[in-house]
Amino acid sequence: MTDRVERSGLRVDAGLAKFVEEQVLAPIGQDAEAFWAGFAALAADLAPKNRALLEKREDLQAKIDAWHGERAGKPVEQGEYQAFLREIGYLVPEPEAFAIGTKNVDPEIATMAGPQLVVPVLNARFLLNAANARWGSLYDAYYGTDALDAPPAQGKGYDPARGAAVIAEGRKFLDAALPLASGSWTDVDSVDVTLADPSQYVGTTQKGRMFASNGLHIEVVVDPSSPVGSTDKAGISDVVLEAAITTICDLEDSIAAVDAEDKTAAYANWLGVIRGDLTDTFEKGGQTMTRALSADKAVILESGEQVSLPGRSLLFVRNVGHLMTNPAILLPDGSEIPEGIMDAVITSAISTQDVKGLTKYGNSREGSIYIVKPKMHGPEECGFTNVLFDAVEDLLQLPRHTLKVGVMDEERRTSANLAACIHAVKDRIVFINTGFLDRTGDEIHTSMRAGPMMRKGDIKGSTWIAAYEARNVAIGLQHGLSGKAQIGKGMWAAPDKMHDMMAQKIGHPKTGANTAWVPSPTAATLHATHYHQVDVFGLRDAIAAEPVPGLDLLLSVPLAQGVNWSEAEVREELDNNAQGLLGYVVRWIDQGVGCSKVPDINDVGLMEDRATLRISSQHMANWLLHGVCTQEQVMDSLRRMAAKVDAQNAGDPLYEPMAGNWDTSYAFKAACDLVFKGVEQPSGYTEPLLHAWRRKKKAALVDA
Repeated sequence: MTDRVERSGLRVDAGLAKFVEEQVLAPIGQDAEAFWAGFAALAADLAPKNRALLEKREDLQAKIDAWHGERAGKPVEQGEYQAFLREIGYLVPEPEAFAIGTKNVDPEIATMAGPQLVVPVLNARFLLNAANARWGSLYDAYYGTDALDAPPAQGKGYDPARGAAVIAEGRKFLDAALPLASGSWTDVDSVDVTLADPSQYVGTTQKGRMFASNGLHIEVVVDPSSPVGSTDKAGISDVVLEAAITTICDLEDSIAAVDAEDKTAAYANWLGVIRGDLTDTFEKGGQTMTRALSADKAVILESGEQVSLPGRSLLFVRNVGHLMTNPAILLPDGSEIPEGIMDAVITSAISTQDVKGLTKYGNSREGSIYIVKPKMHGPEECGFTNVLFDAVEDLLQLPRHTLKVGVMDEERRTSANLAACIHAVKDRIVFINTGFLDRTGDEIHTSMRAGPMMRKGDIKGSTWIAAYEARNVAIGLQHGLSGKAQIGKGMWAAPDKMHDMMAQKIGHPKTGANTAWVPSPTAATLHATHYHQVDVFGLRDAIAAEPVPGLDLLLSVPLAQGVNWSEAEVREELDNNAQGLLGYVVRWIDQGVGCSKVPDINDVGLMEDRATLRISSQHMANWLLHGVCTQEQVMDSLRRMAAKVDAQNAGDPLYEPMAGNWDTSYAFKAACDLVFKGVEQPSGYTEPLLHAWRRKKKAALVDA
């Protein structure tokens, strides 16, 4: 039983209450009694409104299901379809012309273009690595990945041949990003060079020289005594890039947080990284190591003045969306608090220490708190977040619009009404992005009863995707986000395939997006080179002049019309979905790991979170519903793929096999529920089932 304390009618987990009162409120001088009274009043007002928004989601979905059911087997005619969507309130009128009014935004968000990391807040080491990924070694990134067209390193020590290839590629990068007045960086014998554009030189650092290109910094490190520098006539030992300029610290899709214990640990890590004193001690190579946050970088300008460049990413925190509740706090009627409301209050209270200047390093130099809000459906739900953030600011006595919001364009109703969504938070919005994975899951669920969907791989090339990606940037630019907010693009999911990433991900800055997600600090360093090749802000006028793709393309349902798959094709698709689903779920349920590199069916490691799970489970549920496959075929795939996933995890001493344990493996039973109960899940989300099964697993571990 959870030990609870009563606070203004709220029944709060005792550990969470102690953490909030002693570590969060006391430093900012907030009276605990007044805080809980205000929190209780806020929850009493907003929790019912939250529930009403979720009921509206279900009401709209029921109407859409019925509409498709009445037209079974007929193609979706856009004129009729959109008229229906307007009639039921799914589509709303476009707002009059407007520009966002957001103020006090840090340059990393408003005026810089560069990579963005998303990191599970429950993993302290990953969190520190991500925050410190503001700077990354280009030489290390080239040396240790497949990014180079050169043979991999040989042997355990330093491989001079591989090193020579790295140095050559590094010089190519410098020639492109920092052209010399004459000649090439390959030929220099000193870092005191004459640049074609002298304004690119910034100053001297403790380790070398600092330059800038397209708003990002490049440090050329000199160390003639190092293995690399000793072979270089200029003594250059590294090229260090400003890389992950922003990081999203995630309390949502990439973590498994189902109760007060999990939430308190997550909040404690957010506090540690904001306060600046988070550390993590671990064993590596037989040695004990401690990781902490990096200090700022000192640069001496030509004038002799010393300035500091930020040593860490600017941090967002991603709160939970509107759907889930959490037992960490019970409302007076005994129901669980909406988790998004709890997150907004507590993560903002933690960040208030930064606003008040009580932290070691500082996060926002503009006095802002940056919160990404996921999984909102349409402008009404964005408006609710605006009201919630108003209430949190009043509770914490913060100036209006201190809390900034990132709106994730990952639900169909948001995509279709994006301008109205931006308008609903127009004075605090700092971020929009596209997220193919969740967006595809919602695409399938919204049109679940329209017919069988294309194969999952084919959906990536379907009509609505291109319109979705282009509309997001175009609408953002149309409403004044440039210079005030980030426009972002989605994740590169394969951290071991950096050669492919380098070839493909340059497409993201070319769209006019000033950030895009990467799966690791190394990937951030490599992706940073793309922002030196592409002047994102210079492209935007031409992009903004293009017409915004219309709703006809965006709302094209990816149905597999006139397709008759063979039994082998059906089995292949089911196997692919089942393997990905099981590989992720088994770690979530049994080990509480919400994001990790999961081998796919071809043993390629992919960074998986709940968004990929949402697609796989919804796709299988859709094919089951429309008779493309049978329950027996699905079970056959699940059982065979359980054995494959067991084999892929054979080296993990904490792993619990699923194969043969069909009735006792909570993970396997959860995976089955996700498919066979997929049609009835709210918006196709996986969280309700995952949370329920994870709580059962945690209870079983306690009993054991």
